[in-house]
Amino acid sequence: MEQNPQLTIALLARTPAALNALLRDLPEAWTHSNEGENTWSAFDIVGHLIHGERTDWMPRARMILQAGESKTFEPFDRWGQERESAGKTLAQLLDEFARLRAANLDDLRAMNLRPDDLERCGRHPALGVVTLSQLLATWAAHDLTHLHQISRVMAHQYREAVGPWSAYLGVMKCAGHSSP
Repeated sequence: MEQNPQLTIALLARTPAALNALLRDLPEAWTHSNEGENTWSAFDIVGHLIHGERTDWMPRARMILQAGESKTFEPFDRWGQERESAGKTLAQLLDEFARLRAANLDDLRAMNLRPDDLERCGRHPALGVVTLSQLLATWAAHDLTHLHQISRVMAHQYREAVGPWSAYLGVMKCAGHSSP
């Protein structure tokens, strides 16, 4: 599937509700447990998504449209959520994410992107030249990556409890995104 702003927005608009339905009011044993050292919990992942809403997707989209390749994106701090989420509850993070995502999608819609806008280029500090189309497609795939990651992290909490059924549970074998 080629990246299409309307299809991308349709997916991105659903992530806050999906996270809310899955995580709100769950015991912290589910939401604050991770897979071990240097891995993230569901709480951390929601914080990471918020950090991305503030510093990554729309700031980079604007930079592509305003400066093109002449200005390199600021490097993304993969652990920025630690300081931003400190002292907050998961409910507060879920509400903040929903608010930021809605505002960002309103801004994205207001850009009224044309096909030639999607082909405009920016400069990523590690990847080099990237298009706005690639950035938007990555935003959607990034959400899906972290929805998958949350499912995996939560399933990990029952890795011993499922016993021999683990042979049938692919989520127990996945060594995905946050593996050391």
